[in-house]
Amino acid sequence: MIDANDIPSSQLILYADDGYDSHVVRLLLEEKKLAYYLSRLHSERPEDLTELNPYHTLPVLQQREIALYEINVIFEYLEERYHTSKLLPDTPQERAQFRQLAWRIQHDWLVLGKRLLMHPDSFNKAQAAVARKQLADSLVTLSPLFAHKSYFMADDFGWCDVLLAPLLWRLDEMGIVLPPAISRPLLDYQTRIFERKSFQASIR
Repeated sequence: MIDANDIPSSQLILYADDGYDSHVVRLLLEEKKLAYYLSRLHSERPEDLTELNPYHTLPVLQQREIALYEINVIFEYLEERYHTSKLLPDTPQERAQFRQLAWRIQHDWLVLGKRLLMHPDSFNKAQAAVARKQLADSLVTLSPLFAHKSYFMADDFGWCDVLLAPLLWRLDEMGIVLPPAISRPLLDYQTRIFERKSFQASIR
């Protein structure tokens, strides 16, 4: 792990792996154009991580005396602290609506996606088959939603897109192939978000 004592206290440090949650936070940081130090960790978790996160999971975002390890909390912290490249709308009503959309993405799609992205030691083939069909069917059914706006239910890239992009990037890994004829709006959306500079930076 990076020794935080070697880095200015005001700087952001991200401890991350190659998983979905870490990808979300990297994309979030890139989209908000924030400089950060990346400590990429793999299978082994240093003991020092427990001091930052009692759950011993990644990602962990550290700045000064604060360490955050839940992606929604990380998002809210960065959105409130850094006002560049805002990822929520301007009015309280719109912000509430978009937070609710983000909640639905996490509970309707990401729960299924994370079941498919489990470590092989925890992977249940029968449950995965059900989750794969449910997620694929839901994405195909809701594909027309992506035809009306440039981004998810909005004209501007936002928090919902930050959540969706890393999931869609892993469709092949999850064994999901979307039929082009009936999924064109969603496939076009994928192309738009994958071509963004922030997304390209998040996968390096």
